[in-house]
Amino acid sequence: MPNLPPVRTLLLCCLAGLPLASQAEPSAERGRYLVQVAGCNDCHTAGYILAPDQVPESAWLLGDSLGWSGPWGTTYASNLRLVLPKLSEEQWLQLARNANYRPPMPSHALRIMEEDDLRSIHRFAKQLGEAGQPAPAALPPGQTAQGPVVQFPMPPAQ
Repeated sequence: MPNLPPVRTLLLCCLAGLPLASQAEPSAERGRYLVQVAGCNDCHTAGYILAPDQVPESAWLLGDSLGWSGPWGTTYASNLRLVLPKLSEEQWLQLARNANYRPPMPSHALRIMEEDDLRSIHRFAKQLGEAGQPAPAALPPGQTAQGPVVQFPMPPAQ
């Protein structure tokens, strides 16, 4: 059962026109949950999308060599465990608020995510610690990737 505020608090806030206080304080445990439900692991953890229950947490957010190819070229999910632990929470918030990454990264999701949720993701990544190697560098359009890729269709000609 979720930790909900008492009914009296709900009624008082509604009558006074006040917003309810967030029920989710930033924490590494909340970050762990968000990394799973927000889809971070789907791309940033090798093999996760095919077998999420079989990938140990120690392998989470290490990036992937699976390319995502389309009109933008080929991109690779970065190793967030080499990036996030080096940033302060404030630097991470600034990076997330200005996110404008190439597909398939949902930059808009970072830009609209609640601050406490972003802080939680940062705390979780920091708790996991630095590990792994950098993901392959992005390739420009027309350059062929050496490894496996997910190929997005070209948009229809106008």
